[in-house]
Amino acid sequence: MFSQQVFLQGLGMGASLIMPIGAQNAHVIRTGVRGRHLLLTVATCVLIDITLIGLGMSGFGALVEASPLLLAICRWGGALFLVWYGCRCLKSAWETHTAPVQQDGARAGSARQAFTLVLAMSLLNPHVYLDTVVLLGAVGSSLAAGHRTAFAAGAMLASLLWFSGLGLLARRCAFVLARPAVWRAVEVFTGATMLVLAALLLRP
Repeated sequence: MFSQQVFLQGLGMGASLIMPIGAQNAHVIRTGVRGRHLLLTVATCVLIDITLIGLGMSGFGALVEASPLLLAICRWGGALFLVWYGCRCLKSAWETHTAPVQQDGARAGSARQAFTLVLAMSLLNPHVYLDTVVLLGAVGSSLAAGHRTAFAAGAMLASLLWFSGLGLLARRCAFVLARPAVWRAVEVFTGATMLVLAALLLRP
């Protein structure tokens, strides 16, 4: 029987893990500001989250959590990725003298390039696996069999609503976000957040 309470629990937990600023969110904002391949980027982010949530609910997250080696790989790999991305954002903020539409225009490229980039931003970030496969999977797998579908549906809907809303908002606010001073502030905030997350990930 479908439980509305469990569905809302999945929706709330999924939103709490997806909404904090991260590599995927920053990339969606960048894509929205540029106005190139936004639908493809948002759809890919949502489909990746749905797939990973499904893997976590199937018990794969428990296998990862039970393996010290896999956890260590996720922990250190995630921290290294976050440090790299944070430094990249801070470097971009330091060097930015034009609007991101002009700055990234040459890299917008074809749909295939955009698809490859969003795959890399999503799948090369181990933090995504920790959130969707391990954390959501652990909570969902602990529920009664009849409630797991409702929990997973809520978490998947949170991903759909968040990335769709974020992409649309970025596109609507592009005239503000595209200003060099504003974009530098976004880059500094994003970079600092990534470095803090990396430190928290490595904390004993």
